[in-house]
Amino acid sequence: VQLVESGGGLVQAGGSLLLSCRASVFTLDGYAIAWFRQIPGKDREAVSCIMARDGTTWYSNSVKGRFTISSDNAKHTVSLQMNSLKPEDTAVYYCAAERIPPQLADNYWSSAPVYGSWGQGTQVTVSS
Repeated sequence: VQLVESGGGLVQAGGSLLLSCRASVFTLDGYAIAWFRQIPGKDREAVSCIMARDGTTWYSNSVKGRFTISSDNAKHTVSLQMNSLKPEDTAVYYCAAERIPPQLADNYWSSAPVYGSWGQGTQVTVSS
């Protein structure tokens, strides 16, 4: 699966950005699509995930209430709406995809090694 992210950029604290991830698959059905972020010298951090089949979502505590993940299966696209951005949200954001069995998703959605497909990343910078 090839993934292409778009929508990163520079924004002031309190502002918003919309990230998009387009997948080169016939259907998103059966896939978990996640967003991770990474700053230099640190491991990738899970941000959010959505099961395309039924829309089940997960969020990290650091973004809950501020970020919203959604999928448009017809367009093979998953979006991440980021509101009330903080300087600590500054990172390279990556889209990832994997066929994760629904019964395992609760435990594994946030584990980067689970995902076999990754996008190239998009930089998000939040100024204070």
